[in-house]
Amino acid sequence: MLRELKKIRERGFSLFELIITLSILAIVIMGTIPLAQNAARRQKELKLRETLRQVRSAIDEFKRDTNGSCPQGIGAIDQVQPTRRAFSIPTDPRSRVVIDDCTIFDSENLDRYPPTLETLTEGVAVRDRGMSFTAGGPNSNVQATEMNQLDEKTKVYLRHLPVDPITGESDWKLRSSYQTGDDEGSWDGINVWDIRSSSTETALDGTKYSDW
Repeated sequence: MLRELKKIRERGFSLFELIITLSILAIVIMGTIPLAQNAARRQKELKLRETLRQVRSAIDEFKRDTNGSCPQGIGAIDQVQPTRRAFSIPTDPRSRVVIDDCTIFDSENLDRYPPTLETLTEGVAVRDRGMSFTAGGPNSNVQATEMNQLDEKTKVYLRHLPVDPITGESDWKLRSSYQTGDDEGSWDGINVWDIRSSSTETALDGTKYSDW
């Protein structure tokens, strides 16, 4: 009996047994490839959702900081008075500063959303909403313009220009607050109200990435 088992071990696998074994391994490997691909795609989708959330939050934060910063009809010719009037306008408690650079807004961008996506990464001049206005008064030796220069700072809303995880590029579809769903394929250049992925692919849940 022991001799027969030893002979089987020494004989090894037959060609038929090797074919069966390799076939089973091939089936297992072919079954795991789609799972691995779906797992990688799911990670990209999670990253896309997070990126969209961060950029949209930055756009909303920028919009809150414009409340009272440059009232309609006010441009670069009046830098002190708009800031004074900003504190008489109810603001969102989450906004700690007010955007002080009226030159970034043109006459078309009345909604005061970011003029470009790069504006969020380059930063804008802001001032604290709770700053004192004693400067320039009868008992003050500091002029209002000097106080404004001391209190002015730059706020950046995004550290870097985001990359679309699906396309691997910063080729976002931009949409302004003046565009409707019918013409969102062509940005009018007035402001950035929302961004979408430029990918035409379909997500794992059957939706289009460009609709997220």
